Amino acid sequence: MAKNHRKWFVAFATPYLGDHPIEVSAGLGDYAAEWLEHAPRMTLTEADPGRILALKERFAANRDVTVRELMLPSDDAADHSAAVSYNVLEHIEDDIGALRTMRAMVRPGGYVVIVVPAFPFAMGPADIATGHVRRYTRRTMRAALLAADLRIERLHYANSLGLIGYYVSTCLLRQLPGPGPMVKFYDTTVAPVTRLMERVVRPPFGQSVVAIARRPD
Repeated sequence: MAKNHRKWFVAFATPYLGDHPIEVSAGLGDYAAEWLEHAPRMTLTEADPGRILALKERFAANRDVTVRELMLPSDDAADHSAAVSYNVLEHIEDDIGALRTMRAMVRPGGYVVIVVPAFPFAMGPADIATGHVRRYTRRTMRAALLAADLRIERLHYANSLGLIGYYVSTCLLRQLPGPGPMVKFYDTTVAPVTRLMERVVRPPFGQSVVAIARRPD
């Protein structure tokens, strides 16, 4: 994974983690490994048995990490300080049900931090190949959060230059994302420049929608 991009997106959730966050669909644990520098303990979930095994092996030496299975949506409930979910909702038909599950996983006042791909016009072969059923706008993300009874704290686009590059490479040139010179150029040059720009001005578009919401007290 592109390291500069990951560190940029790690920072969106860091202030909201609290004492015991849960990551929904943690993948191979790359984000979690960085969030553990800011949270005293963490629960990681996955629906895929192979990834659950990989997470258990990766964090076997860390007693502050719990790995468990979680399918979305579900009737599970817990008392976590935050639920973090990056690039997951776009795979789930019942995204409102998934958000309601995340709401139930956090204590009253706890945060739900979401990152999803933005703009339906950018839906291309790469999205289809990775199982995306939708892309979001601020409006559609707001509607989903409110339908799940979550209170929105922040909602914005991120990675404006990344959206342009993604659309050109995947929709116009019909390429699939993967390691190579373009990804290296993006991570070493485009991502740091875009991050600096967006610290000053929130862009009207981006490759991702970032949402910070809370479970009402």
